Amino acid sequence: MQQEHIIELLTGKDSRKKKSRIPARLDLLQSVTGLILVLFILFHLLFESSILLGKDAMYALTKGFEMSFIFEGGEPLVISFLALMIFIVFILHAFIATRKFPASYRESIRYRTHAKLLKHEDTNLWFIQISTGFMMFFLGSVHLYTMMTQPEKIGPFASADRVYSDTAWPLYLLLLVSVVLHAGAGVYRLIVKWGVCDRTRSKTIIKAATAFYLLIGLVSLGAYIRIGYEHRNDYGQRYHTEVSR
Repeated sequence: MQQEHIIELLTGKDSRKKKSRIPARLDLLQSVTGLILVLFILFHLLFESSILLGKDAMYALTKGFEMSFIFEGGEPLVISFLALMIFIVFILHAFIATRKFPASYRESIRYRTHAKLLKHEDTNLWFIQISTGFMMFFLGSVHLYTMMTQPEKIGPFASADRVYSDTAWPLYLLLLVSVVLHAGAGVYRLIVKWGVCDRTRSKTIIKAATAFYLLIGLVSLGAYIRIGYEHRNDYGQRYHTEVSR
């Protein structure tokens, strides 16, 4: 008790006061929003890869998301609403995560020096998360804004036109790499943090999943570029199946 009293006199703080639970709650909220975004990314990349099964498959899936089984011909505003919900979670996650970013150039230099000295893989993962998260904030915002404001421009030809003729492929390439790496590092840290499985097994699973989603994303992007190139003279024309004509 005497020692605590001396500490209080020196620091001006009451040692009997409870520590704030806000940082722990913010950590939990960051984990939850991060998990939601990871699940969205995983399914979104699989949805985009439907083009590899053919234009009809991608068109049918698009109409399914537009709830064509309820609204005749589909309702693109459904896509706008879904994109808005994801955008809100995305901004919330980014806002919470920024508190762990280096607050100054000196802090970032100290971190890089510390990482080089330790040569610890998990420390380097944190740097990957920060750098890819910074890229995603701008690239992801552009993509989500496009989906919110132009939901009708999703389809085999419309998406391919945006990728090739509108020269959006560099943005999508950078977004793909940053999203997959950020998600992989984030999931690994969540697994380790909550003790789902050991580090070695976690690294193996995450590396395999990261390689798979990067591969499927790159192949899908290549397919959209090819279709856009073939469709360049008919830019703006929408895709329709034989049934919908």
